[in-house]
Amino acid sequence: MSGGEATQDQLRRGLRIAVLLVAILTVDVLGSSNLVRGLKSHELPAVQFAALAALTAVLAVEVVLVVLRRPWGVARWPAVALVLAASAPAYLTLPDGETATTVDWMFGAANWVGIVVLLDRPLRTMLAFLVAHESLALANLLLFQDASRSVLARFVTGSVTVIGLPLCVAVVAAVLGRIGARAAEATRELERLRTAEAVAAGAHSRREQRLAELTDTTVPLLTGLADGSLAPSDPLVQRGCAIEAARMRRLFAETDEVENPLLHELRQCADIADRKGVEVDLDVRGHWPVPPVAVRRDLTDAALTALATAGSWARVTVVGSPGSVSVNVVADCAEPIASTPRAPDVRIEIFDGDGTVWMEAQWQPAES
Repeated sequence: MSGGEATQDQLRRGLRIAVLLVAILTVDVLGSSNLVRGLKSHELPAVQFAALAALTAVLAVEVVLVVLRRPWGVARWPAVALVLAASAPAYLTLPDGETATTVDWMFGAANWVGIVVLLDRPLRTMLAFLVAHESLALANLLLFQDASRSVLARFVTGSVTVIGLPLCVAVVAAVLGRIGARAAEATRELERLRTAEAVAAGAHSRREQRLAELTDTTVPLLTGLADGSLAPSDPLVQRGCAIEAARMRRLFAETDEVENPLLHELRQCADIADRKGVEVDLDVRGHWPVPPVAVRRDLTDAALTALATAGSWARVTVVGSPGSVSVNVVADCAEPIASTPRAPDVRIEIFDGDGTVWMEAQWQPAES
């Protein structure tokens, strides 16, 4: 979990615990106290106690979920239905004229229980629950009780608190959710940029290392050509220049984003031979995993030396499988150039005879 996601989770958990404590205070302390004080006013007190037990059960489940750090999941909607189902009979058995009074303990308690269950849902969902609960209380008042002007006025003023406070909490939860989501997104973007920078720095460092390695072989050629100690017409000088040119083309190709880097680098090496008029045949068989850069250098070294020094023709065959890949080169080279692999699990074999050179570089990674 990233830093932004951890902060978001901490904010949500803190708000969840706070709302749970308010709900417990409202239902099991104030609600039960009002129920006991107004017990003589109820004709069916058992219905009220059953409703209180239903709300308490929902809060008890929330306590367990908070301790376990789990959401409501599929149990959310049955819990919401239970809250509304407990509210309906509690309102129906309420004494006439006691709506929105201390006797009507359910009026101020059910909304908090619903908000507890729906706290991590969108604001519109919590608002829909508040409206549904308010509609139950209003329908009971209009249909089954004496809806006098004073009773309606008391209901309206009481609704401001009963709906207003839970609604404020719902708005805060929605705002914190958006802030947390944006913070988490910003953190992920920052981590992505840092990773990209680290990858770019690593690639740059490796490229500088490769350029330094090329300097050991390329600079002497360029220096010799510049000061006249090396003649451009010398076949050995031409051969060395062709090899260094192929290595540089391969180096530039290593940073390209392609599906098959090995084939891409081999084609860059073959382009040097093609510019010299060498007929190059590239044959590919099978599929293989992408080898690391160091392994690809060993696999292409044999090919680029043969392609760079071939007289008129060269054939490159790449054979791969999920467990290995080999690069085979046959060309009319004057003589082979030994190549020693640096990466582990790479084997190189070179044979020559009658003006033809055959080279094979095979990579078979050891099982980890």
